Amino acid sequence: MSSNSNGTGANTPESQLESVLPIHPTAARRGNPIVVQSDLTSYSNDYITSKFTNRGADVAVVEGQYIVTPTAKQYEFQTARKVAKTGLMMVGWGGNNGSTLSATILANRHNIIWHTKNGVQQPNYIGSLLRASTVRLGADPSTGKDIHVPISDVLPMVHPNDLVLGGWDISGASLDEAMKRAKVLNYDLQRQVAPYMAELGKPLPSIYYPDFIAANQEARADNVVPGTDKHAHLEHLRADIRRFKAQHELDRVIVFWTANTERYSDIIPGVNDTADNLLNAIKSSHSEVSPSTLFAVAAILEGEPFINGAPQNTFVPGVIELAERTRSFIGGDDLKSGQTKLKSVFAEFLVNAGIKPLSIASYNHLGNNDGHNLSAEPQFKSKEISKSSVVDDMVAANALLFKPPQEGAPVGSKAAKGEHPDHIVVIKYVPAVGDSKRAIDEYYSEIFCGGRSTINIFNECEDSLLATPLILDLAILAELLTRIKYRAVPSSGATASAVKTAEFAPLYPVLSLLSYMLKAPLVKPGTDVVNSLNRQRNALETFLKACVGLEGSSDLLLETRIW
Repeated sequence: MSSNSNGTGANTPESQLESVLPIHPTAARRGNPIVVQSDLTSYSNDYITSKFTNRGADVAVVEGQYIVTPTAKQYEFQTARKVAKTGLMMVGWGGNNGSTLSATILANRHNIIWHTKNGVQQPNYIGSLLRASTVRLGADPSTGKDIHVPISDVLPMVHPNDLVLGGWDISGASLDEAMKRAKVLNYDLQRQVAPYMAELGKPLPSIYYPDFIAANQEARADNVVPGTDKHAHLEHLRADIRRFKAQHELDRVIVFWTANTERYSDIIPGVNDTADNLLNAIKSSHSEVSPSTLFAVAAILEGEPFINGAPQNTFVPGVIELAERTRSFIGGDDLKSGQTKLKSVFAEFLVNAGIKPLSIASYNHLGNNDGHNLSAEPQFKSKEISKSSVVDDMVAANALLFKPPQEGAPVGSKAAKGEHPDHIVVIKYVPAVGDSKRAIDEYYSEIFCGGRSTINIFNECEDSLLATPLILDLAILAELLTRIKYRAVPSSGATASAVKTAEFAPLYPVLSLLSYMLKAPLVKPGTDVVNSLNRQRNALETFLKACVGLEGSSDLLLETRIW
């Protein structure tokens, strides 16, 4: 690598430890090791085609009695085997998450080994659901032992090292300088990866509307698209996506919002309530069209997936309708990395154990730029909303502990919502702790015969190192889901023409299968949000297995319970 003296880090010496250690298992390439031998699964050079029976139950309540009717509907899934050459364009590329993700991908790509005070460290993808966790395929018939494989091996998926990186930022700092500014990674890693980061250059100019993020971010905003014409800004972003895709000869681009949390946008009839109204509002540069909504619309109109990794309401009704109209994929909201992920597990544990949480109090403090932005009240409210809804479905599932909503109760009243634990969220900005976020949770619960239980949890974590693997998972899954199509299998009595015309179609545009990684999952309008982490993971695992003709996870293990 040639050196230069521009002071950007491109003159850093090459790694003296590169490739000393073998590639970490989470970063290894394994091809496509799974072959399902079944009449439910077929393979061609282009596709994996599987048959799957979706089993459920219809329940009617008649005079206090539950009448249950099992249901079964057959589908076929078709997964394109060729993995798209994929680009990841991050909004907020120069922020903590964007710069950390870029540096760690480069470290894995070049197998850069670095020294820490604890010894030698190698790059890996620990923290990634896809790359670092496994699913049970079945059992070895000769030993009875379970066989587990990495989730990323179930279907052909993009390897993180192959992602082509790009994006926008309101700060014009080069990527190596952005990494240094973030203060997330160990110095020896920064020193060695800096030349590769410098080669990535600077982020593209981004959209900056001061009303949507905290005033304390103005000092960073030196790299913005000029003017106030939002339609011109939309066309600018679309051109950026097309240029990036052509320049790198990509098949697919994932656009990912990892920039500052915005305030909530007001939902205004005639402005952002329908797709046409939203497009007209953009043409008139309406004040309630946020930058994140503009990026979402740009990606949708270019036919590329858009993921929102922040808590604001980017997906106003008009955005969802536009995604439906164009059959473009969207997913969100807000990365679920630490405290909220734990809360979704712990609250479910309490309720499923028959214990009644009376209050959940959550406190955080952190010192990175995310915390700085959230110190402003409008931006904090966006985060508070996404964090506060995480226990709703678990509470609603247990009418023995919590009174359900009352029919006819005034809209907005407690009776209309039903009984809930008191739930409060506090976030404070403490610069000294940097990216090392502190979180404290107190669970105060009712137990047997009027007793009380208090459980306190203290959690210290490096915020960006938990969040960046989620960005990888979301981007990789979004690309995969663009290659999966389905069709309903006609019933045995269907006409020949009905069977012939049942064509494969893409999935619904709102990618609720991404929920495991998100605090406030976006779901199909009119359907319930599932926040239970176990149910979210089980849904994803079951879907991936269905695409290769396997049943979902069965913990019944019936063979171990019978003669």
